[in-house]
Amino acid sequence: MLFESSRVRLRKMTEEDTELYHKWRNDIEVMQSTNPSLDVYSIEATKEFVDTVILNSPHSKSYIIMDKDNEIPIGIVSLVNMDYKNRNAECIIDIGEKEYWGQGYGSEGLKLLLDFAFYEMNLHRVSLKVFSFNDRAIRLYNRIGFQEEGKSRQSLFRNGDWHDIIHMGLLQKEYFETQIKST
Repeated sequence: MLFESSRVRLRKMTEEDTELYHKWRNDIEVMQSTNPSLDVYSIEATKEFVDTVILNSPHSKSYIIMDKDNEIPIGIVSLVNMDYKNRNAECIIDIGEKEYWGQGYGSEGLKLLLDFAFYEMNLHRVSLKVFSFNDRAIRLYNRIGFQEEGKSRQSLFRNGDWHDIIHMGLLQKEYFETQIKST
């Protein structure tokens, strides 16, 4: 099935997920390695964001990552800034439930999203941004086939130091080649 792997299932995000997303969005430890601003959001701001950007924008598709065994939502994966004419999108992934970190759930969720992006939507390119100190994510993205395309030097201030934001991209052809090698 397109939206299932051995341990996770993707389901479309709904309005009922707003409070859970709000919890993840305001957890500084969760957002430390993915959100440049580390702002704290009111529930009203989160509701507006979910309504306008996640649920009702023609330029994004967001899915909740579910632990199949326990039917527990553990994170979110999205395609954003979708450019249908040029068949491009940016992807974002957050595992909001910290007890699931480092166990491969994010990898499975991201692979399902990329399968959808490249096989079903026929996108040509998917990009992402990752903070230079997020070694675990960089290793994952490289393993999947993403290539570094550049960086915004010292554009992120975290914990008293400046860090780069690395820009990575993956072409459909490269993804298909990576999938053939892994089978």
